[in-house]
Amino acid sequence: MLIEKLANYEQVSSAAASIVSDAISEHPKGLFGFATGSTPVKLYELLIASYQRGEISFEQLTTVNLDEYIGLPSGHEQSYSTFMQQHLFGHVNVRSNSIHFPKADTNPAIFDQFIQDQGGIEMQILGLGSNGHIGFNEPGSPFDSRTRIVDLAPSTITDNARFFDSVEDVPRQAVTMGIQTIMDAHRIILLACGPGKAEAVERCLLGPQTEEVPGSCLQSHSDLIVILDESASSKLT
Repeated sequence: MLIEKLANYEQVSSAAASIVSDAISEHPKGLFGFATGSTPVKLYELLIASYQRGEISFEQLTTVNLDEYIGLPSGHEQSYSTFMQQHLFGHVNVRSNSIHFPKADTNPAIFDQFIQDQGGIEMQILGLGSNGHIGFNEPGSPFDSRTRIVDLAPSTITDNARFFDSVEDVPRQAVTMGIQTIMDAHRIILLACGPGKAEAVERCLLGPQTEEVPGSCLQSHSDLIVILDESASSKLT
């Protein structure tokens, strides 16, 4: 595990963009895993800028996303497919048939089989929930879990309510990569920023490995890069 502590969100995003850009250049035909949420937004802006400068290309890349809400209509502004189109895919030369999300109406095992058929995920980008979740693997998720439909924890619903008109509008279920699916990625880059993530960062990186803290599984990954801003790393010794 490599932990990098930087001053602020901008520096975290810049460092992450450099690592992801290098990985795309090294594996231009690879399978890359992307995440949604506020944390990677600046990272995606920097990847777009790198693409526009001709430094990287998404043309031969295949992508998978960690998760997707259940219950939102197609094209809903808060769906994760819409998020990725607005913040990354709509601004680079990725092929539309190379973009993949787990789907609630399809056998989740097909998604995992697709990843295996592609040779695995070269690099998976992760954020971290305030309760320690990765993807939508909430506390109590088995470490050997695969892609599946899950119920969202009350804390996750509350955290995500800021993106909706009211907490009642937040979906109660999602389909997510399982923890084992994530852990099978060749390389993982975990980003966390802000004081609200400090406790989760401490529990995931320094606490015991327990299914009650899903992100604690990452301690066992053979190639994990963690990039934190000053406030998110404040509880690390």
